[in-house]
Amino acid sequence: MAEKKILIVDTDASHLDFLTQLFKPARFKIIRAKDGVEAHEKFSEERPDLVILEALLPKLHGFDLTKKLTQESRGEVPIIIITGLYRGSHYRNEAISSFGATDYFEKPYDKEKLLNTVLGLLNEEEEIKDELPDSEAIVQSLSKRIKK
Repeated sequence: MAEKKILIVDTDASHLDFLTQLFKPARFKIIRAKDGVEAHEKFSEERPDLVILEALLPKLHGFDLTKKLTQESRGEVPIIIITGLYRGSHYRNEAISSFGATDYFEKPYDKEKLLNTVLGLLNEEEEIKDELPDSEAIVQSLSKRIKK
């Protein structure tokens, strides 16, 4: 399995450090950004496997960033929003249904639940890719059927 990359976006340096340490034992490559514009640039350059971001970000709001990243990745990159400001099911539902977030955590959150969510999303992605048939084999099989 190739090294997985996680982009973590937050203006709070201590929260960035906390999340970096939380995922360190899993040996992910951690990419950090402190605002929405920097996060978008790093997303384009690094192509992370998953994004964790604070909703309230300068330069490009977290909800807008989520929508942009979801559109650019055609929904293939899971995005988890963590926020201390936007509380309640209506914000969660909006983030998931309108902006494309995969999950939504309110601060303070259960760090084990976050870790398990990330591990589950990244393992699920790997399993799906493993289960997909080889496209070349499909083309060859169809070509043989057409020729008959």
